[in-house]
Amino acid sequence: MTMKRKSSLGPLVVAMSLSVLLGFGLARALRAGDDLRSNLDLFNNVLYLVQQNYVESPDNEKLIKGAIDGMLKTLDPHSVFLPEKRAQQMDEQFHGEYSGIGVQFDIQDNKIVVISPLEGTPAYRLGIRAGDKIVEIDGKPLKKGINNDDVFKLLRGPTGSTVMVTIERETEPEHMHFTIERAKIPIESIPYAYMIRPGVGYVRVIRFAQTTGDELEAAIAKLRGQGMKSLLIDLRSNSGGLLSQAVDVLDQVIPDNRRLVYTRGRITSSNADYYSTSRPGKWTDGPIVVLVDHGSASASEIVSGAVQDLDRGLVVGINTFGKGLVQNQMNLSQGKLLLTIARYYTPSGRGIQRDYTKFGDQSEYQEDAYREDVPSDSALQARPKFKTSTGRIVYGGGGIYPDVVIKDPPNLTRPEIEFITKRVGFEFATHYVTKHPNTKWTPETFDPRFTLTPDEWKNLRQIVDNKKIVMNDSVWTAEKPFILRQVRAELASATLGSLERYRIAVEDDPQLNAALDLFPRAQQLLATAAGRRSEPGPVDGSPPADPRKASLDGKERKK
Repeated sequence: MTMKRKSSLGPLVVAMSLSVLLGFGLARALRAGDDLRSNLDLFNNVLYLVQQNYVESPDNEKLIKGAIDGMLKTLDPHSVFLPEKRAQQMDEQFHGEYSGIGVQFDIQDNKIVVISPLEGTPAYRLGIRAGDKIVEIDGKPLKKGINNDDVFKLLRGPTGSTVMVTIERETEPEHMHFTIERAKIPIESIPYAYMIRPGVGYVRVIRFAQTTGDELEAAIAKLRGQGMKSLLIDLRSNSGGLLSQAVDVLDQVIPDNRRLVYTRGRITSSNADYYSTSRPGKWTDGPIVVLVDHGSASASEIVSGAVQDLDRGLVVGINTFGKGLVQNQMNLSQGKLLLTIARYYTPSGRGIQRDYTKFGDQSEYQEDAYREDVPSDSALQARPKFKTSTGRIVYGGGGIYPDVVIKDPPNLTRPEIEFITKRVGFEFATHYVTKHPNTKWTPETFDPRFTLTPDEWKNLRQIVDNKKIVMNDSVWTAEKPFILRQVRAELASATLGSLERYRIAVEDDPQLNAALDLFPRAQQLLATAAGRRSEPGPVDGSPPADPRKASLDGKERKK
């Protein structure tokens, strides 16, 4: 896809070797004056004295990496160095695939319990089932205290290589042995896309990776074919990803030749303006609702901010995270440097980065985003004000403030949390399917009002007690609706797959249901916007401050 741009910016993922950094960046800084040279001399002197005199022999690698981390912390919370292992994990997430066997799993009693084989993967094709327990890999028993990273190392590997797993299955008297050829397993950005109500399509976007734009295009085409007239995009807990994919998502729902986002930084190559195109297959004629929460950050805020500024739809939920800084990925020999090179701005010129200078450490900065559903009236009015294409007031300086506030549902109770984390519903569903092998449900015949017999309730209570989840009789009675919903979802997962599980799980999501009721307002906004097309911008009509004259602490320099 080609974006219209008014300046040139290469992909945000740019490889830069350490030799280039040292050869050009550091050399140029040294020529600029003696201060940096003096400080580097000081650092070398301190390092030498520590190496020679510390009470114990120091770990030089820890010293250097600690110094790097400390240096980057003086910049902003999002400039970080990732060691090689973490860098590989990040690449995997954003490249949208890994090589393995294709199972979702949990570790219980030192066994790898298959939660679900992913459809179309090697494990799925060989008949591995939910509830199967992997007890050996390549003929070796699992080590005591095995963790997720250990499992990844054992089950993942080069495409085409094989791994042998030994499985314990409830219905089989002896262990089963499978030799599985590893294959490329896609990591979906959009795991769920379906018609949630008549005429209303629902798309759950959990990350912005290399395949997100393509996945959305396929989802929209599918939902259109099923009669979609309105679209809900769920960005809750989506912490972001690639800027290019946020632009691709917007380009599919925003009319052509509208500015979607722009970036500005200290160096010219960091400056870019992204515009929508006249690509075929765009979906621009129906109302959109975008659902966000505190976990919606970065690329999610680019999407929600543009939809709001251009009056393409309603943004609903609670205030987003507030990450308005752009990082470049710079590959180094021992990892990857994520360095802030620019700020991004919504079409109206809003910068949405929260102030991070008042926090002592990263954890305080992270926790601040989750402290309240929405800012107080006084805090909101203190923010910079901007207007959308139709003149609605929106706010900058601290995430995306929704058009309609829909507060988070109440926190789960302690028994509910334990019921989920100890996988009671999953265990019950696995036993149920084993005892009823002839039960053949389809999405059409599965009864969402399915209930349990008295004996089945007793069996379920026994599992709860065995897992040491404390529920007295009154708590058990009060929690029955929650428990039954969880059991239904797990039964749907075991018999029909993860999509049907998700559909049942969100049936009673109060935030989602409230968002679905807002499409008449979204339709009215779309009609209003169709008759007016002014450019969004600051309320006072003055241009946004030149970000190249602003410091990264969020305070504009005096002109």
